[in-house]
Amino acid sequence: MERGISLNSARSVLDHLGGEDIEITPFYFDQKKRVYKISKAQLYSNTPSDFDFKLHSSAIFLSKLNFLKELRKCDIAFPVMHGLFGEEGKIQEILEKNNIPFVASSSRACRLAFNKFYANKFLQKKGFYILPSILLKKGDNSNKKQITDFFHKHNISRAIMKPAHGGSSIGVFSVNTVQKAYAQTNFIFNRGIDRQVVVEPFAKGREFTVIVFQNMKNEPVALIPTEIETSYKNDQIFDFRKKYLPTHGTFYHQPPRFSNVQIRAIQNQAEKIFNHLKMSDFARLDGWLLDDRNIWFSDINPLSGLEQNSLYFQQGARIGFSHQDLLRYVTRNACRRHGLIFPKNNFFNKKKKPVHILLGGGNSERQVSLMSGTNVWLKLRKSKIYQPKPYLLDFRNNVWELPYALILNHTVEEILLMTKSAKKIIKKLKLLEKRIHTRLGVSKKDFYEPFFLPRRYSLQRFIKKSPFIFLGLHGSPGEDGTIQAMLEKANVKYNGSPPDVSKLCMNKFATGQVVRRLNILGVQTAFQKVLHVSKIKNTKETWQKLVHDLGTSSLIVKPLSDGCSSGIMRLFDYKDLAKYIFFVKKEIDCIPAGSFQNQKEIVEMPSKKIHELLFENFIKTDVVEIRGTKLRHIHKTGWLEITCGVIGNMKNKKLHVLNPSITISEGEVLSVEEKFQGGTGVNITPPPENIVSKKILQKTKGLIGRVAKGLNISGYARIDAFMNIKTSEISIIEVNTLPGLTPSTVLYQQALAEPKPIYPRQFLEMIIANKNY
Repeated sequence: MERGISLNSARSVLDHLGGEDIEITPFYFDQKKRVYKISKAQLYSNTPSDFDFKLHSSAIFLSKLNFLKELRKCDIAFPVMHGLFGEEGKIQEILEKNNIPFVASSSRACRLAFNKFYANKFLQKKGFYILPSILLKKGDNSNKKQITDFFHKHNISRAIMKPAHGGSSIGVFSVNTVQKAYAQTNFIFNRGIDRQVVVEPFAKGREFTVIVFQNMKNEPVALIPTEIETSYKNDQIFDFRKKYLPTHGTFYHQPPRFSNVQIRAIQNQAEKIFNHLKMSDFARLDGWLLDDRNIWFSDINPLSGLEQNSLYFQQGARIGFSHQDLLRYVTRNACRRHGLIFPKNNFFNKKKKPVHILLGGGNSERQVSLMSGTNVWLKLRKSKIYQPKPYLLDFRNNVWELPYALILNHTVEEILLMTKSAKKIIKKLKLLEKRIHTRLGVSKKDFYEPFFLPRRYSLQRFIKKSPFIFLGLHGSPGEDGTIQAMLEKANVKYNGSPPDVSKLCMNKFATGQVVRRLNILGVQTAFQKVLHVSKIKNTKETWQKLVHDLGTSSLIVKPLSDGCSSGIMRLFDYKDLAKYIFFVKKEIDCIPAGSFQNQKEIVEMPSKKIHELLFENFIKTDVVEIRGTKLRHIHKTGWLEITCGVIGNMKNKKLHVLNPSITISEGEVLSVEEKFQGGTGVNITPPPENIVSKKILQKTKGLIGRVAKGLNISGYARIDAFMNIKTSEISIIEVNTLPGLTPSTVLYQQALAEPKPIYPRQFLEMIIANKNY
């Protein structure tokens, strides 16, 4: 269930621990626990499903014996498997039996910590406060009676149901009746999520999480806890989406809004639990500061998630640690425990060219921009050519120079609120971090990313002081030519296309018109029509005219000038149109999941008032799906949705077309999660030959290249289209002049699929170098 998060963690280890002095070799367990030695390139996939079906040709299968032989060639193992097998002690047991050193806790500690019910009982025996709970087992006929008795005994009006062996968010449900509790229990059993379910009262209080490290004396040291503020109304919880995709629905307070006495109490208890469980190196403990002031630890995670802006890295950054510092610290300590010598820090200090990365903004794509810009900054920190520095664009076009720690916050809103309270944060951190530094045995001269007061600049002053600006912005004003025009006027170099091209491609309707005028044989666009929202009075008549004019039975609607995921929806009838217009006029932040047919996730809406809507005919595509390790293609129309990157070539000044990716959507249109959230959404790169022949692929790439050239694309871009696998024809959806550069973006996968693989940092360096900088 948590394979995607595991892939994110592995990618972070490769990016931030790997280097000239540390060689990373990735081993992958598939869903049947078969082991493969995979390439580093595969760690940049969006999900394991991107490569599961081709492991037989892209990886080396290892028998148990050969796996152990390969492991013995390594100095130490770093397990990053979350959930079952990885955190319940199974992989640790294999490593222990074969005397292979590894990072993190023993099999015994993992077994004790990972079962939520027995961990709760263990803590109770050790004198910690706990909430009551019951354990339900699959096949037990008394489950409903147990739930009924539990609700009555503890006077429960709201309960939490969760897998006994799962992570802290997948398969977790909030219920308010016995019937719902029983239904969700059966759902967990029937879906194969777990064979045991824990039922507990909904905790009333403030949620937190705390990372615990082990120092060089084998003592646990708790970092400063993070308070999690989210809405719990209408049975909402801190779920998978809130945890792993930036959303304004959740706010992280770092440090927490607790008193220093409460913080110390949480730290002390967390350290005692770490010791009682005999854990090693690091762990993450989730809990609640309850309304009655008791502290309850609800989940103990032997392997914390390590995605790039995870709470693990956020808490480390609050006390001055970079990503590299944190991973080297825990790995060094693990090596010391196993009697291994860890390489000394050998950082590259050569003077490098400054690159100012601009991210954030005030539109609906600001959180994706934050992910893109943060990833560009982190990747370029290891560059031997460029010295990156992140800057945040706020809602009023001010630009903020930020400390390392604040950039890792999950949302633009969080960061801006932190800038206002930075003085208080610094004061509180000074009181808390000194003790942690002392106990960890580190000083500022060892490694330190200082928490300084954020510095505010006007956009004009920021531009004036910047030799090169890497635009990590999406949507307006970063992608519509506005900022590009300012940079041109100031003679400042930047990535991407010039102002006129950016402005054109931001308008999907205008782009379609120009593509049609290019008159390239084999290239078309969807049938399109633009309507002003205020002109749509009678939705039934409007619907009938649209489907007639566009020659379709269902429609795709999207805001005329916004990003590639904001507000896009498939409409099936005039009632859907009326509902969509209602949401647009109401100016809501997002459309709730399930509002439209097959709409599995919320749909973020533009932050500015929508005046014009673009309607297109819906193009029915073939079915391409992953079932376990099998790729299935069902022919319907011969059309597939693809996305294809282009990048400039410094030598011949021509655009090079990368191998396209087949994009697979679970709903009617690709969601923002599927496009940008690591561990979600499947991209198949390059298209397999049994679906798309080499000849068709080359023709399609040629057409993409001609479209990019005809639009005067410069530097790099991503073109979304439908391709016909029989004729090589393409139908252009849109052109992104500043495409997403999040940790597992499809552009990296396409660059890595080149005959000579281009790794992400190299790809970013090429984007900058293409501008003669």
